[in-house]
Amino acid sequence: MSLLQTLIEQAKKPNGWIGSWMLRIMNIAHRGMYAWLIRQGAINDGDCVLDIGCGGGKTLQILSNLNPNGIIYGIDISEQAVKESIKLNEAHVASGKVVVKEASVTSIPYEDQFFDAITAFQTHYFWPSLEQDVKEVWRVLKNGGKFIIIAELYKMNYHMEAYQTPAAMKQLLERTGFQTVYVTEKSSKGWLCMTAIK
Repeated sequence: MSLLQTLIEQAKKPNGWIGSWMLRIMNIAHRGMYAWLIRQGAINDGDCVLDIGCGGGKTLQILSNLNPNGIIYGIDISEQAVKESIKLNEAHVASGKVVVKEASVTSIPYEDQFFDAITAFQTHYFWPSLEQDVKEVWRVLKNGGKFIIIAELYKMNYHMEAYQTPAAMKQLLERTGFQTVYVTEKSSKGWLCMTAIK
């Protein structure tokens, strides 16, 4: 396996010391995108929030700080990512304010209409079956809830065979049943934020 392929596989499902290293780099490298997420104003205090593909746990930390009276849940298919997320958010995990589980977006281990908001930060292009997985997000999101996707456009173009453009993603979300889909781009950085309201 080439170095590039190894790094791509580690981005999808970090494991071992390379995975731990990748997760820490992601936490640092995405600082600007985290700040941009905060400026979107999509999370309300008291919300029950799920972060899909919680990685190294930095998004959980930010969401928890934005939402002192809510509970933040994180899922990731990587056992290594779950460990790193718990370690970074140790105090909030201990208090029950942050809950982290090893799980896939394909089968989210929560009941229908459980969450007020769901975030997917730099992960949707690695999902096993985007159309089915978006339906699973829909299932666990409350009516009126928000699904927020933040991604880099070049990664969508590189990793995805379909739904490579904001317009195609918007059509998928609307076809799934989301009532309103807002698309914000930071073209100077090549960043995309999609907020879909159920």
